[in-house]
Amino acid sequence: MPKSYKRHIAKSITWRIVGTIDTIVLSWIVTGSPVTGLKIGFSEVATKMVLYYLHERIWFNIKAGVTKNGDSRKRHLAKTVTWRVIGTMDTMVLAWIISGNPLTGLKIGGIELVTKMALYYLHERAWYKFDYGLQHRREKELKEKKALQYTDE
Repeated sequence: MPKSYKRHIAKSITWRIVGTIDTIVLSWIVTGSPVTGLKIGFSEVATKMVLYYLHERIWFNIKAGVTKNGDSRKRHLAKTVTWRVIGTMDTMVLAWIISGNPLTGLKIGGIELVTKMALYYLHERAWYKFDYGLQHRREKELKEKKALQYTDE
């Protein structure tokens, strides 16, 4: 399995943990029922894992916003927005189905727009700091450091 696939699976798992906790807490607050919060939160695990993995694979193949050193706050922001649109739609539909109330789905989805965008952006920035599954990035940085050493001498 190519390393980028392992990275995207790992990112999917870590994001789902963060996202599920956020959904459970928000759903509990909105509905007043911890059981409903748990039902909504855990129902998302399967759908969101698949959707997030597909989102990561698509963005991996899109080179928009990739800079020379690979870092791009604009790219991370664009990924944040596109993921949030997909994720919010999924949450609203599931919350509506589970609660039986479309307004509950809208409320939870509306609050998540704010909390999840902030959490996702921080998740993206944290994952940028790790080279897991990106051996080519580490190799490129080593080559650049060696090249700088030769020019400084």
